[in-house]
Amino acid sequence: MKERRADAEQNRARIVEAGREALTRSSDATLKSIAKEAGVGQGTLYRHFPTREALLVEVYRADLRDLLDSADLLLEQQPPDQALRAWLDRLAAYGRIKHGAAQAVRAATRSDLSAEYYAETVDTIGKLLKAGQTAGLLRPDVDAEDVLLMVGFLWRVPNENWKSRTAHLLDLVMDGLRATT
Repeated sequence: MKERRADAEQNRARIVEAGREALTRSSDATLKSIAKEAGVGQGTLYRHFPTREALLVEVYRADLRDLLDSADLLLEQQPPDQALRAWLDRLAAYGRIKHGAAQAVRAATRSDLSAEYYAETVDTIGKLLKAGQTAGLLRPDVDAEDVLLMVGFLWRVPNENWKSRTAHLLDLVMDGLRATT
């Protein structure tokens, strides 16, 4: 029985990863194509995710979990201001993937995942911000919710020149966050 449970978890993880990759390429990816990419039958996919929305919500959760969990490693690898910028770059990439997958956003909204992860997102930004403030690199008069409001543009950047425009706008945000000496 334990072996089948481990097998089922491996199948589920492969389905989520295949779903993530397929939905990154196209928000119109079919469940059939995702099952094929995951190397499982459609019945296995439907046992784990009875609806397309259920899979989209799980992909959304997995992506958001990866984003939130990346802050500690970034702080270990880089100075705090650079860690914050790297995390914001990841947030931008995450937002871009979700911008292209409107169904995932609608599914997440119906599942109220935005509210579910809001406090943790603010806490994660706060951890990065506090490290930079403690090091004297970032302004002490800014809080995590200020930063989240400032980067709200990430979901509205037009497709044209998205990457360069986002990088420029995040540079401006970071310039505004730097401590003045």
